[in-house]
Amino acid sequence: MKDAPCGRERQEEKMKENLLVDLSKKFAVDIVNVCSELQNMKREYVLANQLLHSGTSIGENIHEANYASSRADFINKLQIALKECYETEYWLDLFKETGIISEEAHTSLYSQCCKIRKLLTASINTAKDNME
Repeated sequence: MKDAPCGRERQEEKMKENLLVDLSKKFAVDIVNVCSELQNMKREYVLANQLLHSGTSIGENIHEANYASSRADFINKLQIALKECYETEYWLDLFKETGIISEEAHTSLYSQCCKIRKLLTASINTAKDNME
């Protein structure tokens, strides 16, 4: 069994979590704005809802993880957020390839999503390492 993280390790983990919360909220706002624009233009309503759901669910699950009842629950919430990242990347690629969103919008949103995904992966790995 590993020792609990020392002060510095826990502080670094908390900073990562706060960064995840901030990045995922900004990303959710950007997703809401893109989907609202599509819906206002009466374009791809059903697909826009798919992107809206997965793109905002990332932040929702990250936020929930901060109030997890256990380390396992924390990891589970982050893994759900990670799955939502992968789904969101799929929708963004589909939207770009079908011309629903511009290349510029895709690049910006996809870049944000990738950054969140990488931080989630690192946070999950750290949390799992600290369980052993």
